[in-house]
Amino acid sequence: MKNKILKTIGIFFLIITAVSFTVTTYTMETPKGKWVSLFDGKTLKGWHGFNKTGTIQNWTIEDGAMVCLGAAADAHGGDIVTDEAFENFELKWEWKISKAGNSGVMYHVVEGAKYEAPYQTGPEYQLIDDIGFPQKLEDWQKTGADYAMNLTNKKKKLKPVGQWNTSKIIFNKGHAEHWLNGQKIVEFQAWDAAWTKKKTEGKWKDFPDYGSAKKGLIALQDHGQKAYFKNIMIKVL
Repeated sequence: MKNKILKTIGIFFLIITAVSFTVTTYTMETPKGKWVSLFDGKTLKGWHGFNKTGTIQNWTIEDGAMVCLGAAADAHGGDIVTDEAFENFELKWEWKISKAGNSGVMYHVVEGAKYEAPYQTGPEYQLIDDIGFPQKLEDWQKTGADYAMNLTNKKKKLKPVGQWNTSKIIFNKGHAEHWLNGQKIVEFQAWDAAWTKKKTEGKWKDFPDYGSAKKGLIALQDHGQKAYFKNIMIKVL
């Protein structure tokens, strides 16, 4: 009888443990309305290579910053993404790039065998050396732009290469804002008629899934040059 009782208690304990584990896993999601760090300043915990598993090879940590080593030969192959997906959010970070550097921050990124790179699904906050990039840049390619979609306004003030800039993306139910060094430089409404026209007639006309996801991963781009990121924070709206 005693053994039967102990066995019953043991089974009960296993059930409680399993339930507790499930609850703990669920609450790991970022809570609403609170700033949460996406980078601990020491490791790449919480990030993985786009469409990849295992150790990230082409990013490292230097002086509390997440550093892209510029290993990718093209605009994809070395991008990293968050483990967690986000829908409506405010994302802020500090960044700098090397001379002639090129990078970007994307959101609502979707992984899968049909996608080669985050930019095929995720809108991008462009980061680039506006002055020293070796090729002529169109306005839609310059820092702060909603890449190939919406241009920056005249409030944009970009710091010289090698100095830290602060950026912010706000996305809330389709309303999007890009901020740079304390100024709002881009504002648009995703999925409305004007947005759809730009998508279907411009660079993304052959990418039907671009910008369509309502929720997805945050991505940092490896475009073949060094880029530095720190103090990456997100607040779920």
